[in-house]
Amino acid sequence: MTTLEDRVRRLADELVGSGAETGLQVAVYQDGKQVVDVVAGAADATTGRPVTPDTPFYVYSAGKAMTATIVHLLAERGAFGEAEYDARIADFWPEFAQHGKQGVTIRHALTHTAGIPGLPADVTPEEVCDWDRICARMAALEPWWEPGTKTAYHAYTFGFILGELVRRVTGRRISELLRTEIAEPLGVPGELWFGMPAAEIPRAARLEADPRAAGFELPADSPFWKLAPPAVNPDATFGNRTDVLQADIPAGGKVSARGIARLYAALLGEVDGVRLLSPERARGLTRVAYSGPDELFGMPSSWSLGLACGRPGAAPGTQDTWFGWGGVGGSYAGMDAATGTTLAIGKTRLSIDFETATRITALLDG
Repeated sequence: MTTLEDRVRRLADELVGSGAETGLQVAVYQDGKQVVDVVAGAADATTGRPVTPDTPFYVYSAGKAMTATIVHLLAERGAFGEAEYDARIADFWPEFAQHGKQGVTIRHALTHTAGIPGLPADVTPEEVCDWDRICARMAALEPWWEPGTKTAYHAYTFGFILGELVRRVTGRRISELLRTEIAEPLGVPGELWFGMPAAEIPRAARLEADPRAAGFELPADSPFWKLAPPAVNPDATFGNRTDVLQADIPAGGKVSARGIARLYAALLGEVDGVRLLSPERARGLTRVAYSGPDELFGMPSSWSLGLACGRPGAAPGTQDTWFGWGGVGGSYAGMDAATGTTLAIGKTRLSIDFETATRITALLDG
């Protein structure tokens, strides 16, 4: 009998064999048990180093779930007081109140309604990699609208706002909490990172551009540049920089598919006796908390308290039982709350679409 893992492996080998992908990693959990652990191709096309199940990939926004999970862990422990998600960020981070941001709440940050979706136009990669400098710039941003009234994807700012909130509340870096509260309890300490230690960098997959994107450039007036200016464009060159791989950038993550699929499984239920959140707390991640048109792109959008709604490849704003994050280049990590299934995909080739994730998800449907 052909298993799901057999079907996924066959597809992964086909994608790499055809040249559509160069390095691929796929993990699936069902009801807390891993049922797919597939790798194919090279983690580094230059050297031929193969992808292994524990190879960390920079999956960009697919790592946002780690940040959201840490915020929910702290809320469950009472770190934000009785107001919980409606607590004001400036109550813990006073400098953040500049320019009328005193009313921004944790809920606003989790649902991309805080009103500061874009990095400063002159930001540099070096600043993004310097925690104190980039957080000072977050505190100095002026909101684009009254917090809570509109939404736009907070591509980078999501991570820095919540990451500094975590540090102000606990006195610890969010990367430390990721290690001690999530990665180590789940048994994947070398597979879930914000910033990777220097000694771990040689294990990371090397990202590469999609040949189909050759000659394609966003126009200078694209709304995208308001979120991530060209200097910090999340492409293969940026993602392969040593300083970027080592930096805490909690709007993304450097993870194995196995590691982050395991995290999602431990949100839905127990994984080898470990559950990250209580069932009621975890439901905040699988219920729509805000819907509305994206102010920059005009497309529909729907957010839970920390995740995007809709399965991989679904039209923007789709509301179904899938919650997770796609990353620049076609990576994905998320969960189907209705079936107890979690899925994660890491890719070396940064594609211009989510075709691979869509095809793999279709296999889960039988």
